[in-house]
Amino acid sequence: MSVEQALQEIERGVAEIIDFERIEHLIKEYYANGTEYRVKLGLDPTAPDLHLGHTVILQKLATFQKHGGIVQLLIGDFTAMIGDPTGKSETRKVLDRDTVLQNAKTYQEQAFKILNKERTELVFNSKWLDELGSAGIVQLTTQFNVARMLERDDFEKRFKEGKSISISEFLYPLLQGYDSVALKSDIELGGTDQKFNLLMGRHLQRAYSVGKEQAVLMMPILEGLDGVQKMSKSLGNYIGITEPANDIYAKILSISDELMWRYYELLSSRSLSEIADMKQDIKDGKLHPKKVKEMLALEITQRFHSKDDAVAAQKAFDNLFKQKQIPDDIPTVEIEADTWICKALVEAKLEPSTSQARRDIKQGAVKIDQQKVSDEQLKLQAGEYILQVGKRKFAKAKVG
Repeated sequence: MSVEQALQEIERGVAEIIDFERIEHLIKEYYANGTEYRVKLGLDPTAPDLHLGHTVILQKLATFQKHGGIVQLLIGDFTAMIGDPTGKSETRKVLDRDTVLQNAKTYQEQAFKILNKERTELVFNSKWLDELGSAGIVQLTTQFNVARMLERDDFEKRFKEGKSISISEFLYPLLQGYDSVALKSDIELGGTDQKFNLLMGRHLQRAYSVGKEQAVLMMPILEGLDGVQKMSKSLGNYIGITEPANDIYAKILSISDELMWRYYELLSSRSLSEIADMKQDIKDGKLHPKKVKEMLALEITQRFHSKDDAVAAQKAFDNLFKQKQIPDDIPTVEIEADTWICKALVEAKLEPSTSQARRDIKQGAVKIDQQKVSDEQLKLQAGEYILQVGKRKFAKAKVG
């Protein structure tokens, strides 16, 4: 592969690059002389599981690994106990060290489903931040002033609204930046919401005379299944990478044709030329969008499970949705007679709340024995029923 092709793959889907010339120089040096370089990604293990939105940056790291990059996968076991204030309207809850370390272990297992373990250096920032000590942290705080810190969007907003900002939150971007000093990183990756923190690494490398200033590459925030809001567990529009193969496959097939190309760009390992060819084939009528979406669903499902699991998920989906069969392994729940349908759906764990159940009934998403429910005040009488919400959630209800 040429330097130009490598750079094209690196630029793929990127939101912004600061100091592209440095990245170009590093790639050229690798292809000319075999000189490797360090690419940093910091992860604060504040939650145990990753979703596809998190893997956008991991995919980009894997691309760098193919072109000479050694990934510095930094687990922020020290900084996680402070909590990144980015995008937060209030001070985050402090995590205890046992929780942080347990989450970190899960992160590692999930990250290596994408990254080449042999080209990854796993590091924990407590190693140097513990050693920095109180005197070192005080010295660190002299490298940036409060006025500059308050220029950050979330701090500025909270300050104007009179909301609390703890001193520890001011420390967070400084400590993240110091990680780049300790690691002598050549490039740091992050989301677009991390720009302030990423630039801090460049600033502190200069202040501490590291001899280099890291380039910064920012990836966009991946939209969730709705195609509008960012992928988030709290919004329920996510695909978790530890979810069952059947769920990952089915969820990807549920996205719109337009969003499919966004997922291809940010998540697929297929080349840009392959994706361009598929777009042209669809335009020319040689290929159906559904087929292209199935290829994406198989690729992503196989990445986090296995080829056999992905093929099995495809068959299960085809049986369920093409032949309109009901799965034979659905859970059974016993419900008292005369139970309100919305309450029954909650008891069957098909809905998180009765209010959500009512909304889904109004939208035509609830079925009993494959017949849509229109009466949100319906009460179930004695008998056995197949309850269904949306296309994928089923339960057998034994009433009375």
